[in-house]
Amino acid sequence: MGQAFVQWRQWAGWECAAVSRSARRALSGPGPERDTAVQALKAAAAALIAWALAGWWWKAPMALLAPWTALFLVQSTVYRSLKTALQQFVVVVVGTLLAAGAGVLTGDTMLAMLIVLPVTMLFGSYARFGTQGLNAPTAALFVLVYGTYSGFDIIHRFLETLLGAVIGLAVNALVLPPVHSRSVRHLRGRLPEESAALLHAVADGLGEGDVAREDAQAWHDRARRLTDRVTDLRTARRWSDESYRFNPGRRLRRSTPLPPAADWDFAWDRITNHVEAITRTLAEPPERRSDRTLLPGPAPGIVAELLRAAGDVCALDDTGESSEAPERDDDEASGQTQDRRREALHRAYAAEKELTSLFRERGDALQDTLAAVTADTIRLLGDLSEVAGSRPDDAVPQEGGAGPQDDVPHGGGAGPQDDVPHGGGAGPQDEVAQEGGAVQGGVGGGGPRDEGGRESRAAENDDGAQR
Repeated sequence: MGQAFVQWRQWAGWECAAVSRSARRALSGPGPERDTAVQALKAAAAALIAWALAGWWWKAPMALLAPWTALFLVQSTVYRSLKTALQQFVVVVVGTLLAAGAGVLTGDTMLAMLIVLPVTMLFGSYARFGTQGLNAPTAALFVLVYGTYSGFDIIHRFLETLLGAVIGLAVNALVLPPVHSRSVRHLRGRLPEESAALLHAVADGLGEGDVAREDAQAWHDRARRLTDRVTDLRTARRWSDESYRFNPGRRLRRSTPLPPAADWDFAWDRITNHVEAITRTLAEPPERRSDRTLLPGPAPGIVAELLRAAGDVCALDDTGESSEAPERDDDEASGQTQDRRREALHRAYAAEKELTSLFRERGDALQDTLAAVTADTIRLLGDLSEVAGSRPDDAVPQEGGAGPQDDVPHGGGAGPQDDVPHGGGAGPQDEVAQEGGAVQGGVGGGGPRDEGGRESRAAENDDGAQR
């Protein structure tokens, strides 16, 4: 008994502390807590207005229906309030008519309930009515318990329900109409930050040399949480889009920034998938790798430099903030950020060139880990270039070096976009097999897409001999 009391006391303390924190946040500034408090006060105000009109001024026989309806129609979005109003009005009308008909026919309240309640419960379970379906048997109970079956009483019920619905809709749409774009902007800011932190952590771990299995697994867990962030962003996007439907808030309420465009979300969905694939490869146990080593030779240092530069590109992403301040005076700062982003892409593509050349030089078909990491980093840099607004051939200057489109001078080999002579044909995304394969045209014993077999390698040897 004493232990139970101590546990209950701890739980009560935690709950009180949580409520206190929420109250302070609601008072201190904008946020979910303040939004919840505003909606709750709006619902109470709508119910009071509905009762003042229906009960105090109109003195309607069933005035309770007006505040009851208005209370539940102050929803989290204007669109949801309108949808709920239509659903509730339909089920209340049907429940009231069924109850009145059963009462008139039977003349007995108990028998009428026996007939009406099963029917209204089944009617209310229709999926289109959602949570409002339960109002059909509730309205029927009101009619049967009070014993008012006359046409005058039925019309009064409809009018009072309609009055409450109109008041609830008006209060929600005209008084601080809810807009839920804050979560979209928040998640768009968090996603690049967390991606950059993870890529930097992986780069630091690879740069130190031996990577413990626990560290690699921790990286993979963080990468999977990044994909969860993208899922949260999609949910917030749908919620934000719904909050703008039938919402007059752009004109009636203080200026609210529009949610950022959705194209950015799709690019970061691919980026997080590539990061997860890289960390998954690094976290594989040695017994599942054909070479029993994580990355051979100088590869860890090269991959570390590549991922560190990719993390810098992520950290410099500012598209999530651009929608909040479309008119900026700091054009010079924006230009500096763009230059730093381009320089980071330059370093990333230079490291990717070294990694691809290393793979081609080793000629080891068993280096499945190196093949998978190389393929995923190529795809990662492609999508980061799209997010950064820089083309791959813009990231690396052409003077004194080779860009990613021309990775190695044609006199000595082929770049990542032209790694295989056209006679043997492989696209830029297919030069490295994803699992257990090799750079097509550079390594024998090709991956799952190397259907050319001996013919592809023969064409490559002939072309190399000619050069």
